[in-house]
Amino acid sequence: MNIKQLEHLLAVAETRSFSRAAERLFITQSALSRSIGALEEDLGALLFDRIGKRIELTPLGTHVVARAGALVRDADELRRSVDIVQGGDGGALRIGLGSGPAAMLTTPLLCHMAEHHPRLHVRITGGPIELQLMQLRAHGLDALVADARSVVPAADIVLAPIGELRTCFACRAGHPLAALETVTLEQVLAYPVASTPLSDEIARLLVALYGPAALPEQMTTLQCEDMSSLLGAVERSQAVFLGLAAAAREGIAAGRLAELPVRPKLEAKARFACVTLAGRTEAPAMAVFRDFAAAHLRD
Repeated sequence: MNIKQLEHLLAVAETRSFSRAAERLFITQSALSRSIGALEEDLGALLFDRIGKRIELTPLGTHVVARAGALVRDADELRRSVDIVQGGDGGALRIGLGSGPAAMLTTPLLCHMAEHHPRLHVRITGGPIELQLMQLRAHGLDALVADARSVVPAADIVLAPIGELRTCFACRAGHPLAALETVTLEQVLAYPVASTPLSDEIARLLVALYGPAALPEQMTTLQCEDMSSLLGAVERSQAVFLGLAAAAREGIAAGRLAELPVRPKLEAKARFACVTLAGRTEAPAMAVFRDFAAAHLRD
């Protein structure tokens, strides 16, 4: 017994005619007769009484048709659900975001999914990258997005580059440093420095540019994984922000923040990657997420 045979049964029961049912199903009458015959043989009983040119459901046939209708509807719904999921419009997507990607992606991603993929169940997780990698390996996340240099290479991990974003120093509008044409690191260090945890490569670049005083553990006095909270604190205090220029872009455009002309100029860039498990089949909606992340993680 299969779904196709049940569909054939329902068509004959509705039309009370093998010929009309065959036309509806776009198959030959002989093929339809063979299908119904095979179903009857499988069940070990007749489903139709053939009375001259008329056909009528047997008592068993009436029972089977009632059950078959529900099965066929469930099969149709299953096909539809699979089509939706395969098209990226359904199913579930569990994404981990590092501090920078979280500031850039969280709100736009939730808005995009709510508007364009309302059937998709989206869950976004933050926190330390080490913890997110544990969740990824435990199949609690489908993927995470982080600075590739903060992820320790491993055989079971795949890093697919997404984009690069430059870093900068910024402060609130009206800050004493905002009025200067050039700013030195010594002048910056006269104020609290707010930053997310920095990768070792960024730390080395800072020290190469500005000397030992730029060691992150010494220079950074305010540290938080949540970049939005850091920027909020910078807008309301004398603290200086060190982080993604793109994350501060909205505040700069609105006149709440100002990028500082620190010299030598900081040329550091965060290199973001989508991190997944090797050999694991991706959720269909991952293609939607990858495209979205690539479009938004850029200067």
